[in-house]
Amino acid sequence: MSTILPFAGVAAAPATALAQAADGIMGEWDLTELYPDWTAWEVARKASLDALPRLAAYKGTLGNGADAMAEALVDISETSKDAVRVYIFAHLNADADVRVGKNQERVGQASDLLTALGEAVAWQAPEVLALGKDKVESFIATNATLQRRFAFGLRDTLRNADHVLDTQGESLLAAASAPLGGPESVRSQLTASDMPRPTVKLSDGTEIRLDDQGYSLNRDAANRDDRKLIFKEFWDGYGAFSNSLGAAYAAKLKGDVFRAKSRNYPNTLSWALDGPNIPEGVYRTLVEEVNKGLPELHRYFDLRRRILGLPDIGYYDIYPPLVSLDRKFTLPQMRAITIEALKPFGKEYVDLLTDATTKKWMDPRPRPGKDSGAYMQGSAYDVHPYLLLNLGEDYESMSTYAHEWGHAIHTLLSRANNPYETYDYATFIAEIASTVNEVFLSHYMQQRAKTREEKLFYLGTQLEAARGTFFRQTQFAEFELKAHELAEAGEGLSGEKFNAVYMDILRRYHGPKMILPDNVANEWSYVSHFFRSDAYYVFQYATSISAGTWFAEQILNGGKKEQTAMIDVLKAGGSDYPVDILKKKAGLDMTKPDVYRSFVANFSKTMDEIEKLL
Repeated sequence: MSTILPFAGVAAAPATALAQAADGIMGEWDLTELYPDWTAWEVARKASLDALPRLAAYKGTLGNGADAMAEALVDISETSKDAVRVYIFAHLNADADVRVGKNQERVGQASDLLTALGEAVAWQAPEVLALGKDKVESFIATNATLQRRFAFGLRDTLRNADHVLDTQGESLLAAASAPLGGPESVRSQLTASDMPRPTVKLSDGTEIRLDDQGYSLNRDAANRDDRKLIFKEFWDGYGAFSNSLGAAYAAKLKGDVFRAKSRNYPNTLSWALDGPNIPEGVYRTLVEEVNKGLPELHRYFDLRRRILGLPDIGYYDIYPPLVSLDRKFTLPQMRAITIEALKPFGKEYVDLLTDATTKKWMDPRPRPGKDSGAYMQGSAYDVHPYLLLNLGEDYESMSTYAHEWGHAIHTLLSRANNPYETYDYATFIAEIASTVNEVFLSHYMQQRAKTREEKLFYLGTQLEAARGTFFRQTQFAEFELKAHELAEAGEGLSGEKFNAVYMDILRRYHGPKMILPDNVANEWSYVSHFFRSDAYYVFQYATSISAGTWFAEQILNGGKKEQTAMIDVLKAGGSDYPVDILKKKAGLDMTKPDVYRSFVANFSKTMDEIEKLL
């Protein structure tokens, strides 16, 4: 997350008609806590715009003394905080119903505001560097505001001296941020509103519309012919737009190459990881260790085939539960179970969760036009997190509920222990906060399983979480790295090229026995993260489930030290670099292979448990 636009996720809701479900207070959210209406939003937007000349006028004053530096940085930070709030309100409303053109226009206005803010303060980093380390450190030592709020950011600027341009260069890059975000906007609009989606009739007569939500909710259909139909129609639908989506992704990749070169990085990977100061070795060690663990993944696919009683295994057979669980969870039940499952975190965490989940912070149910997926938006520092979910009534939905509330509680803990300037934690830590919740929930449900089948179900979901988060996200990470390398080498880029690259990786990850229909090669274009401005995002899901599982196991085995360390990691926010936070607070070194090997070993152990129950 960045100072200008800190995002832990994106949620959505209209400012009116707040109740979207009949679940009482837990089924509502209230964006009027950001702004009471669009009139107030417009006043705030214009106030932020009016502040920009004042911020630009600070140019040349940072060296006038510690107090002068503090005055300028405080004004810049407060204006940034207000501008981010303007953006959040517009974006949340737009994501509530992507079909509302007026709200899309307001997102554009808010994006332009952030771009203009970046241009207005583009002089800041070059000026800090011109002062030099000794003078900056002397200012920090003599001013309490600089010590408390800005020391880490100033030192980080000094660390990046080789990658900061002069004022004109920084201004140009800031101005380019909006057009460089074009591919993500194009893909979002195309897939959410313009792409025609098929309606299919299942074997029981049910008709479903195969948009992204319909696919994700029905790809685990019990009937295999239904699954084959769903996969064929859905991926054919994406395939029909392969050229357009390929052009959008190619443009995104070229934009990343441009930004990396502009800042004097040798490649896009080093550019993307340098912001949070994550060593490239973390990425490459993860990929290497996951590839070593692929035989265990192939073993899982064969175990899945045997439990499901199938003669062979296809890509359309990955999502059905290993055994059925005829149990539904209402939203109040999800809340109650999640609170109980997370008690190993301790009283402070559980008290925060118990209180927060009674507030009007969440939009839980799917509806036409609503943005798909699940997100937590925690960037409104002076308000609170907002959550967008698209929940059903199954266990997967409850796991998603626990996951996203993990982000929200992380935000609350960070905000309570850090000023605005350093509460903004890195994604590398953020996903640990959420995945550890899933591990706790799975353990809680396993311990209370009343039948062999129920225990098999929860063990199966544990395996599937490992497949989907550790192996699959690393698979995505390999594709993203390869796609960027092609762009860096000046190779021709197209939807067809991306399909070929993706299919080669799919075959390696899924093994020789997995049936992979040709059209699943289009899956890369379904992964919205590839199009986001923050490149190389997805690998952090895999590192996080590795670290989250490590923390959960230690805590569940009575590790009081690890329990305290986990809370300390969440409270640290963005006060240090994420790899360093984990090493200093918990003794966990993510640059070494141990944590990834441990995860693969646990994956194998879970399969052993299942085979004993069969």
